[in-house]
Parts: sequence; structure tokens; C-alpha cells
Amino acid sequence: MFRPKPTSRFILLALTLLLLANFIASITATTESEDSELEELLALDDEVEQEEEQGGVSNVRSSEAEVLTKAQRIVLELNHDNTKRVIEKNEFVLVLGYAPWCARSAELMPQFAEAATSLSELGSPLLMAKLDGERYPKTASLLEIKGFPTLLLFVNGTSQVYTGGFSAEEIVIWARKKTGEPVIRISSVPAAKEFLKRHNIFVVGLFEKFEGPHYKEFVKAATADNAIQFVEVSNIDVANVLFPNVKQVNLFLGIVKSEAERYTAYDGTFEMEQILKFLDYNKFPLVNRLTESNSATVYSSPLKLQVIVFAEEDEFKKLLEPLQDVARQFKSEIMFIYIDITDENLAKPYLTLFGLEEAESTVVVAFDVRVNSKYLLESNPTPSNIKEFCSGLLHGTLSPYFKSQPIPNNTNETVHVAVGKTFDDLVLNNNKNVLLEVFTPWCITCETTSKQVEKLAKHFKSLDNLFFAKIDASVNEHPKLKVDDYPTLLFYTANDKEDPIKLSTKTSLKDLATSINKHVKAKYEVAKDEL
Repeated sequence: MFRPKPTSRFILLALTLLLLANFIASITATTESEDSELEELLALDDEVEQEEEQGGVSNVRSSEAEVLTKAQRIVLELNHDNTKRVIEKNEFVLVLGYAPWCARSAELMPQFAEAATSLSELGSPLLMAKLDGERYPKTASLLEIKGFPTLLLFVNGTSQVYTGGFSAEEIVIWARKKTGEPVIRISSVPAAKEFLKRHNIFVVGLFEKFEGPHYKEFVKAATADNAIQFVEVSNIDVANVLFPNVKQVNLFLGIVKSEAERYTAYDGTFEMEQILKFLDYNKFPLVNRLTESNSATVYSSPLKLQVIVFAEEDEFKKLLEPLQDVARQFKSEIMFIYIDITDENLAKPYLTLFGLEEAESTVVVAFDVRVNSKYLLESNPTPSNIKEFCSGLLHGTLSPYFKSQPIPNNTNETVHVAVGKTFDDLVLNNNKNVLLEVFTPWCITCETTSKQVEKLAKHFKSLDNLFFAKIDASVNEHPKLKVDDYPTLLFYTANDKEDPIKLSTKTSLKDLATSINKHVKAKYEVAKDEL
């Protein structure tokens, strides 16, 4: 009988083992429930990976990259197949909709993963998940993810918009509040010291007993606020770890921040609305460093007066401490903000409002959002000048700032160029009738209108009581010039400069000439047929 070669036996054995392995795997996959599948996806390897000792060298700590990788394993990756099941089968799901190309998604991802780790350690019932909206656009659309990054909280399958901050700590605080844990109770000094290591800002409430009307208002405020962690204690020693030198033994509330103005005690009544108002005016640092991630929070401040400092990082470090001293004198009255002048995304939109988009040295500006006015510190940005500037802003003695180009030479011009600084002289204080063209460089139809105005100016040059002017509204402003549609033609009659007449820019040259003749009422009208 033919005996198989050893090689044939080996191949036969390998095939048999492969078929057996596949058979066992298929049985296992068939018998696994959907719950165990989800547990497998969410499983976190709790065993701490240790490096083998070599030459008596002790184990080293994991690198930051390894810690981040471990954290990201807690976040469930959603796809077309599992999204609906995950959301329906879990009471709380926080979903991050992202796109691989999105820079802000890339910034948020590690914060989201770190928050997932913290929530897992705290035993939170919240499931953290992420969805690649570019890879699964239909799924993203079903979840109503319309931009990136987007955070949505699903509670029993119903979504609500995320309204918290974007640091890991802020995500944790918001998530805990929304999943039924608005207040953390701390009962020991060691626990208080450990808490201090983890939180940059928090509210501490000291109560003799965790009951009664004052305590209920405290909890209501904690539930209503989405951004700050609330802590409750009943032991004065524990309270003093969190907020040193607490005087009241039975009832106290204060806010703690990791910055120059660290401790602020509350001296109002224990009512939810009053507590929240106190937090709105005291939760911000003395000087707020504006970033894309915190801009929404900073803009939410109830303070209507804002002073913004634009400077390079090194220059701002020198200015920070004296600026904090100034800010302390105007606390709860003026919001102080710092923006890196080299950050085009944040700085340029503001600086453009002042015509200073090319500025490189320190610039200090202010806004009064109540009356939509802006102000510029035109002297050197020294602490004393900034203080005087702030005082003028607070008391309403500053003159609003309006952009203006340098004064041009209009000699021999048929259409004079007006700028912000000459608008009064050329238009409002002019004893003649004035036809003013308001344009911008990016306006598509402005060039056609400009040519028409030039022709009209030449046509009416014999009229001594008619003056032609134009102004670039993108770089010039005046409080009496209120135009938001370009091009615009405004006719100021000689005896009424307060109420200009708006002429159509869509009519023919002859029709414009007719309108001008009508309003000028000149002794000798120029025949429109000559145009």
C-alpha cells in the first residue's frame, strides 16, 4: 500500500487543525449574545503592563502615549451596524462625531478619551462612544451630526446637545451632572486633598446637615449649572482643606479657582438664582486666555464691558501680573481677555475691526456690547495707561473708535475720496449737495457703479452746488454712516445732511442723472440727453 510522505501528513494535519479552529470559532460567535459582544468592545485591560526587569532595573512608568492609547480603548467606536443598538440598549451614551481631517476633532479626541477614563474610574453609568462621520455619513446624518466635532448625549435613546466645555475635566463635570450626580460629597481630609489634585475650579458648600431649604437651593444650583463641579461637606476641617479660613461653621459657600484670584466667598442668600449669578460673575480668571475651545464659554460671560489685550506670548508674560492687578480693581465689572496676536484665527477678526490686522506689537482694545461700541488704547500699553483706559470705559468717558485710512490728496479729483477722519468735512459739514458712493473692494458690482459716478461727476461739473465723493466702507467708519449693502449711493441735500436719500444703483445712467437733477433743483439743469 502507498504510504503518504511526511510532507503530505503535515499538510493534512495543518488543514485539519485549521478547519477545527474555524469550526470552534463559528460556534463561539453564534452563541455569544449581543451583550457579550458589547462587553468585549468596551473591555479595558485592567492589568498594568510591566516591563521585564533587566540588570536589576525597576519597572518604569507607562509613557503618555501608552496612557492615551489605554484611555482610547474605553471609547466605543460606532459604525453603521452597531450605532442604533448601542444607543437603544444603554441609558446614557455620549457620542463624539468627528472627521479624521478636522483639526478641532484631533484636539478634542484625547480630552474625550481622558474623560472616558475618569468616568470609568468613578463608576459612571455613561457610555462614551465616537463616530467617524466621514466614513459613516448616513449614520452621522441619522444622529443629526451636521459638523465636526459634535458632541451629543443620548438619554434612553433621546438626544440632547452638549453644552459643556471641551477639556477632560469639563466633559467629566458636565457628564456627571447630566447622569444624576450634580454634587460630590467629601467626608475626609485625605479625600479632600485628593480632590484638589484633580480639579481646577469648583464650588464648595458647608452644611451642618445635608437637608433643609439652604441645602436644597444648593443642589438645585448644582443641577442647573453645567460647567462647575459642586462639592458638599459637613466637617469644618475638610472645608478648610478645600477653602482655607472658613469662618462660618454651619453654613458656607465659596468658589475655588486655580489662578491668581483663587478664593471667593459667597455672601448672598441661599437661593438658586442668586448662587448662579454669583458664579457667572466669579467663575472666570482675572485674565482669560482665549482659545478656540473655550471661546463659547468666555463669550457667555454676563459682563458687557470687555478689554482685550493682543500680544505675543513672551510680551504677555511680562504684562500678565500687572494686568491681573488692574483686572482685580475692576472685578465683576470688566471682562479681561488675552489673545495671542500671532494666532490669525482668533486675533485677526478682532484686529480687522480696528484696521490693525497687520499689527505685530501689543494692542489693547475694548468693547461695550450694550451699545455696540469699540475703543482703542492709543497710548503705550503700560499698566497705568490700561488702568486709566478701563476707568474711562467703565464710566463712559472714552470716545468710540472708528476706522479711517490716512487723509488722501484730492487735488484735481472730480470724485473726492472721503475717509473716516474727513467724513464730517467732506459730507456732513459741506454746504453743497453731496452724492456719496459707498463701496467695498470685494463688491462685485461696485466697479460698474464707480464708473457711472465718474461719468456723472464729469457731466455735472458745471454745477457749483453739487459735490461728488466716495468712501471705502471696509476700512473707514463713521457713526453717521450706517450702510450694510454695497454699492450704495446716498444723496445728501445741502439743507439736510441728517437724512440722506438713497438712490438706486440698478438704474441707467440717464435715470440717475434725472434723479440728481430732481434733488439738486439747480437753476440750470443739465439735459439728460447729453449723457
